[in-house]
Amino acid sequence: MAENGDKLVFQAQASEPAQIMWMPEKDRIHDSLLYQFMVELSEKKDTLFHDYNQLHRWSVENSEEFWDMVWDFSQVIGNKCPPLTFCPPHSKLPAKETQWFPHSTLNFAENLLKGWNRHAAADAIIFHCEGDPHRRQHLSWQRLYRQTSQVAAFLADKGIKQGDVVAAYIPNIPQAIVAMLATTSLGAIWTSTSPDFGVDSVVERFGQTVPKVFICADGYFYNGNVHSGLNNTKAILEKLPSIEQLLVIPFTEREDKKTELTGNLSSESGRYEITLWPDLLVQYPAQTINFQPVPFNHPLYILYSSGTTGKPKCIIHNTGGTLLNHLKEHQLHCNIKPGERLFYFTTCGWMMWNWMVSGLASGATLVLYDGSPFYPDDNVLWDMAEHEQISLFGTSAKYLEALEKQGYQPAQSHNLTSLNTLCSTGSVLAPEQFDYVYNSVKSDIQLASISGGTDICGCFAIGNPLNPVYRGECQGRALGMDVQVFDDNGHALFKQQGELVCCNSFPSQPIGFWNDPDDSRYHSAYWSRFKGVWHHGDYVELSETGGMIFYGRSDAVLNPGGVRIGTSEIYRQVNPLKEITDSVVISQNQENDVRIILFVQMSEGYELGDELKARIRQQIREHCSPRHVPAVILEVSDIPRTKSGKLVELAVRNIVHHQPVKNVGALANPQALEQFKNRPELQVVTK
Repeated sequence: MAENGDKLVFQAQASEPAQIMWMPEKDRIHDSLLYQFMVELSEKKDTLFHDYNQLHRWSVENSEEFWDMVWDFSQVIGNKCPPLTFCPPHSKLPAKETQWFPHSTLNFAENLLKGWNRHAAADAIIFHCEGDPHRRQHLSWQRLYRQTSQVAAFLADKGIKQGDVVAAYIPNIPQAIVAMLATTSLGAIWTSTSPDFGVDSVVERFGQTVPKVFICADGYFYNGNVHSGLNNTKAILEKLPSIEQLLVIPFTEREDKKTELTGNLSSESGRYEITLWPDLLVQYPAQTINFQPVPFNHPLYILYSSGTTGKPKCIIHNTGGTLLNHLKEHQLHCNIKPGERLFYFTTCGWMMWNWMVSGLASGATLVLYDGSPFYPDDNVLWDMAEHEQISLFGTSAKYLEALEKQGYQPAQSHNLTSLNTLCSTGSVLAPEQFDYVYNSVKSDIQLASISGGTDICGCFAIGNPLNPVYRGECQGRALGMDVQVFDDNGHALFKQQGELVCCNSFPSQPIGFWNDPDDSRYHSAYWSRFKGVWHHGDYVELSETGGMIFYGRSDAVLNPGGVRIGTSEIYRQVNPLKEITDSVVISQNQENDVRIILFVQMSEGYELGDELKARIRQQIREHCSPRHVPAVILEVSDIPRTKSGKLVELAVRNIVHHQPVKNVGALANPQALEQFKNRPELQVVTK
């Protein structure tokens, strides 16, 4: 920043050779919440903060003061008491063992609903469902508050109290948010998954966390079909003996089918009671909510790892840290303001749902969508974005890649004037997708490639409204996070590929894992690779612009001849080819080395012949290196992914090496793994 009269003027930092895709205009910078935060900080510290990198450095070096200021800036409701942090004397792992705001209390739901009466008639939630416009719903702030109070009264009447677990097997519908708010208003713990999960996958998750209440819908809609959830729910309940109450939401069927719904789900032993959502809203009148204050570090959510390499880890996230970090990310990084409309394409089984719903704490209107993003056609989400005047549109890199392959150009067919920010996560956003967004979606938009995950229910790398967007890069490291890149020996790297780590403590670190009394599993997962440092498992590079380049998961890194290669380097050469729909690459053990195996899913009407194989190898050799070139290229009809769209390279590698794949129920298409078994082209395996 530089002084200009009584106003601070931000000077965006730009450097070559990285290609700038977007540069924020001065007015947009000055209007951002992050700029306002920097102005307040400059006045408070009597020091001029002139760019994002300087602010990030200060936020890491003065992390207590930073998070204290975030609390005040975002107007958290709670009882903030000193000290800001506590670390046990003589701790050998202060980054892990530091507790934030140890004597402070607050309530999560109260903070999400704090402004409801200031704009009671305005929309808090807008819901779209595929196929039928009659299922579209608007929920005002007043209705959201009233229904939350009714469900909270129901839960309290059924004995739910602070520390109890409420589980939901539910589509991305408004009732899911209402139930979460009601649960957390009591100080109880919320955990959820989406209804496309199979019985065993749900039981493997909820069976570990011993919920007392189970909330479900009667089914869901996807890709033009109605999927009943009653049979799965009944089978799940039979394997969850802790359930005492069942709350059913009629979503796909008419409410007048009460007898059919309750009859299909009834317990022969009478172990649990059944209540229908509409009956609850009749039986329990709206009232003032008595928000239960809980300690800052009290459990809020239980989220689950994908479980593709073992039993899903039950990750416990704390109340205050989750709230404070989401407020930071929404307001400072994503510039979400009251009344703006926030959309993220997600399910209730992905942490982006938890991230999205926190937008209520910033006064945003949430736009929900449940169903296929391509049904009835590619227009469905963009029609919604235009009609609802969405400000932030969140999606995945795979979705953008699919649109690009289909030649879809929303910039030509839709008025996206209101759209300011497009967030992408779930997998690496290739440089070519940056080109696609700015050429075919909108030229004046902040494209924020964000990365973090279920582990922290937030981001380590994220966008910001002050800096340029560079092709192929996340804009920068998240404020308050001392994110670094380490080599195998724990030495910091710059402009070289290595392991993503976080070297300081931060409020949204998980409490730990459920049923991990000695902390051994949690320690092994994140703290054992580099002593006293969070190891995240991403293979990345810190660029000269201050941004981050992602190359894939470090446990999937290829290592032919001892040279480490990120899988995304190969995907960005292969997936843009018109003949290829998707691909997955692994390393296969061979004698004392490994060789690279590439599996490709062909686009309709194309075959994998020798000419295409040669072209793929040439493309990779020219744009990567000879070491990147796959030794074998094979065709498959489908590529396995998790239900949140992430590639499962390790599962494919296990299959190729005749090793078991644990918890295939975590996959959206587990049948796809069959094509990788016992391939004669790969029979040279010796290890």
